[in-house]
Amino acid sequence: MDQLIDNLNRLPAAPAIRQLHHYAYRARDAEETRHFYEDILGLPLYHIIQSDYVPSTGEYCPYTHFFFRLQDGSFIAFFDLGDDEAAEPSPNTPKWVNHISFRVDSLQALQDMRARLEAHGVEVIGITDHHIFDSIYFFDPNGVRLELTAQRATEEQMHAESTTAHERLAEWNARKLQWRRDRAAGTASQPLKPKRNDRPEYMKK
Repeated sequence: MDQLIDNLNRLPAAPAIRQLHHYAYRARDAEETRHFYEDILGLPLYHIIQSDYVPSTGEYCPYTHFFFRLQDGSFIAFFDLGDDEAAEPSPNTPKWVNHISFRVDSLQALQDMRARLEAHGVEVIGITDHHIFDSIYFFDPNGVRLELTAQRATEEQMHAESTTAHERLAEWNARKLQWRRDRAAGTASQPLKPKRNDRPEYMKK
């Protein structure tokens, strides 16, 4: 154990992770996806990688991997595997859980993008009030849920939020540990609920 601790202490400090480079998803059709992200959302097609083999695994799986660039230099990317198959949703995860959020500059930008999306026949949810930011939600042609966000909170307000984040997560973790014990004992049948509700205005009457 002492040797393990000594080895861990000798590790270099974690290098700075500067920004998101890209998210990657499966696309049913490259042109359908390009039209949505480039022509509607305004993200330029920026890079393409095509191969018969996957470099990280060596397996045979022909693909076209294509990237759309955001203004901060990060990307959202897709794989067209050439079979016209869409990604299957997770059977145990609600459709609203997994999503990617892009930030826009203002509430007006959010309203303008909602108008563009709806004009192209895309169903949009929102504008939704999250207190620290406003959002709209919609799905791309591949079933990927997207969110556009206009920040409302200042950097000072966000910093204040960050000072309680560890404490609140630790409280959740402690209650979840007890919930696991109760579930094992057969005395907890429902999922664990947060102790504090940050969005009471959305509760069903």
